[in-house]
Amino acid sequence: MKRRDSLKAIALTAISSGVLLQSCDTDKKETVATPVKSSGIDRHPFEQVRDEKLLSEKFFDEHEMNTIKVLIDIIIPKDETSGSATDAGVHHFIEFIVKDMPRHQLPLRGGIKWLDVQCLKRYNKNFADCSSQNQLAIVDEIAYPSTAKPEMKQGVTFFNLLRDLTATGFFTSEIGLKDLGYTGNKPNQWDGVPQDVLDYYGLKYSDRELNETVKFTNS
Repeated sequence: MKRRDSLKAIALTAISSGVLLQSCDTDKKETVATPVKSSGIDRHPFEQVRDEKLLSEKFFDEHEMNTIKVLIDIIIPKDETSGSATDAGVHHFIEFIVKDMPRHQLPLRGGIKWLDVQCLKRYNKNFADCSSQNQLAIVDEIAYPSTAKPEMKQGVTFFNLLRDLTATGFFTSEIGLKDLGYTGNKPNQWDGVPQDVLDYYGLKYSDRELNETVKFTNS
């Protein structure tokens, strides 16, 4: 199974079971990837004011954000199907979420610091400055909880959270929804009852029905 297919399965399972972001534990609506200013149509005034306040603030510094970008594109890379996590704006989503849900701030910031310390010990570089090969090597050690070493527990916890946030942000973005093949409710054209069904029941459309109903729906 391709990496993207595996991630899609993980994301859909988590979403269906209500795990991602534990979205039911707040009494406010959650935003999706790359939040923008609300039009106010479906938001209470106090919600719109709060969202705009959060959007105006900044939590991650440049180094932390660069690290997040590298990690989320390792989790969901660009392929022949669609763009990467950064193409979908997932890093903006994560920046917004940690301000909307402050409980994620310490685990993510601490996880980035932990990752940098590990890389400094091994490669004398921060994670974001390491080669792709070295980045993947350390990610492989924290991406699979069942096989990870006990001393990598903090990294596993951090990566699990980041992976959940990445999947949530990606598969609620425009790019991610297209990747899932979800089109939502769309108007279609009705071209009447199939001819074989009409023949079976010995029925047929009158000229008026053809002109005013069937042909009208196809115009």
